[in-house]
Amino acid sequence: MPNPYLPTHEYIPDGEPRVFGDRVYVYGSHDRAGADSFCDYVLKCWSAPLDNLNQWTCHGDIFHTRADRDHKSDIDWNTPDTYLFAPDVVEKDGKYYLYAYIVNGRGCVAVSDRAEGPFTLVSQYQSDISDEITCNGWYIDPGVLVDDDGRVYIYCGFERSFMAELNRENMYEVLDHTCIEHIIPITPDPAHGFDREESLFFEACSLRKVGSTYYMIYSPKRGSRLAYATADNPCGPFQYRGYIVDNAVDYPGGNNHGSIACLNGQWYIFYHRMTNGTIMSRRGCVEKIEILPDGTIPAVEMTSLGFEDALSPYQITPADLACVLKGGAYITEQNPFTRIITNITDGCEIGYKYFDFGEDYSSKTMEFSAQVQGCGADCIMHIYADDEEIGACRIGHDSGIVNAVVKAVTGRHAIYFKITTDYHGWTAEFFKNRALFSLSRFMFIK
Repeated sequence: MPNPYLPTHEYIPDGEPRVFGDRVYVYGSHDRAGADSFCDYVLKCWSAPLDNLNQWTCHGDIFHTRADRDHKSDIDWNTPDTYLFAPDVVEKDGKYYLYAYIVNGRGCVAVSDRAEGPFTLVSQYQSDISDEITCNGWYIDPGVLVDDDGRVYIYCGFERSFMAELNRENMYEVLDHTCIEHIIPITPDPAHGFDREESLFFEACSLRKVGSTYYMIYSPKRGSRLAYATADNPCGPFQYRGYIVDNAVDYPGGNNHGSIACLNGQWYIFYHRMTNGTIMSRRGCVEKIEILPDGTIPAVEMTSLGFEDALSPYQITPADLACVLKGGAYITEQNPFTRIITNITDGCEIGYKYFDFGEDYSSKTMEFSAQVQGCGADCIMHIYADDEEIGACRIGHDSGIVNAVVKAVTGRHAIYFKITTDYHGWTAEFFKNRALFSLSRFMFIK
């Protein structure tokens, strides 16, 4: 599946990938299309078999903090607000434990006999840790680690990081005198050459153990990134090593949250991207990464690929797979079946990485077609393969299909659309920030 790797109507940010048995499960928050706030009152789970990462199954609602038309609330207390943020799930002794951050509450632990849930409440976290350390008692963005020796640790925080050990017998009681604050140091070691803003902890703890090394994946103060720090034991201290992905490179960015997983011998970073011109309505994405022998993870770019090695230019590409949106254009959902790129103005750039055009192609030209909705203005969509313009098509006032004959290319390329107008004088200023058209989908034709 390309990015976003789940069906494009699904909004699952803060994705925690977990491999249980022969399937990968993704647990995350649940956003709504066109929302003006993060998350809602339900958690969902999706999974796929490891031998077919294109076959994702929705397991429906797995936990609720408010009653809906089909379910009672799964919590037994009332607070002014019960938004559900950023869960994690771990397996212990054949049971699956869900850890959730609930706004205005101490979060909760729930349990299930199945990785896909549904989950039943066990308890809120029970702790003697002061409210000051736990962000007014909130265990924000809990990440949980069951270590090889069976000991269990929880990692949380907002603008400062902390961890504690849980009672492995009940999985919710924070053991006395085990809390450690600032596991991501608030003053980075200058010998490593990183500035404070780059490495300073903000939120979004996620722990993974790779070999004998403990990896903390988190959102740094520069919040559009997912950074990582490592330690040789679960209690740290963790040393900042760099960042893995940044969702704000040539794209309307926002907060980031996710983690790493090894699927069929390939490592991936799971993260999210924003839609609708806001920092909300986030959708899950994934990129291939590499963990080098020295433990470092080279930063990767955002792409449209997801689990694919390349996209086919000769199949219909939905516009909302774009990984480059510059100049104010953004993705929006019109209905569960239709998502477009809108607010396309003079100077906008829309990009997709990467297409494989093949190697055996004797013709000098090929055709390009796109479905657009006109906005009563004229413009030109220049078509680039990497840095080379291979053609252009004119877009008028009306809606429908636009076509162009373009230069044939072979091999692997990023495709970009760069928008210009022919308006001059006072009309150029008038059309400078005016929406020119919306883009639905496109393809190349041999």
